[in-house]
Amino acid sequence: MPGTVAPLASVATHGQTVTYSLDIQTLLIITLLAFLPGLILLMTSFTRIIVVLAIFRQSLGLTTTPSNMILIALALILSAFVMRPTLQTVNHNAIQPYLSQKVSFEQATDAAEAPMRKFMLRQVRKRELHLFVDLSGHKGKYANLKNVPFLTLVPAFVTSELQSAFEIGFLIYIPFALIDLAVASILMALGMIMVSPTLISLPIKLLLFVSIGGWSLLLGSIARSFIS
Repeated sequence: MPGTVAPLASVATHGQTVTYSLDIQTLLIITLLAFLPGLILLMTSFTRIIVVLAIFRQSLGLTTTPSNMILIALALILSAFVMRPTLQTVNHNAIQPYLSQKVSFEQATDAAEAPMRKFMLRQVRKRELHLFVDLSGHKGKYANLKNVPFLTLVPAFVTSELQSAFEIGFLIYIPFALIDLAVASILMALGMIMVSPTLISLPIKLLLFVSIGGWSLLLGSIARSFIS
């Protein structure tokens, strides 16, 4: 009928079909988009990548270059490559069946949780997982990792990612710190104590990083750190 808003989708619940209007579905989509940044930070490879890139920038001695927007965009693109197999599985098992009205919202959520759980379990560390299992109040051990509640797995995964990011960042920081130390020692030996070591070490570090194809090595190493 003219002037009637057509529904976009229907959800089957208890044998009945509940149809949401366009306004309700738009509200639901906007609400999900509001949680999207949090989901990216808590359940994907983004956290490890952005922390490593931030530590790398600090090790070079560049506080604002590359800018935060560039680092975030780079982290998002690299996260998309790392998460592509997982996201493809989520799309195939959950999103497409839900859009074609083959499964309910609850079934789609369960189907999407499985590949995300599999990805996080590959990266989570036992110490962090045991910590949050204890904090959750669970006294005994779970029969297997699949029985760990999702809300317990997520903080354990984020903590493990921070631990991994700091370990990688430490390894990146060492050679640049050695260059700073060598330059400072040489300047002191020459009696040039008034010259800032950063003034000399920064172009040396940039030249070294560019000459070895540093960006390819850095991004490739970060991406390969998720392969287990």
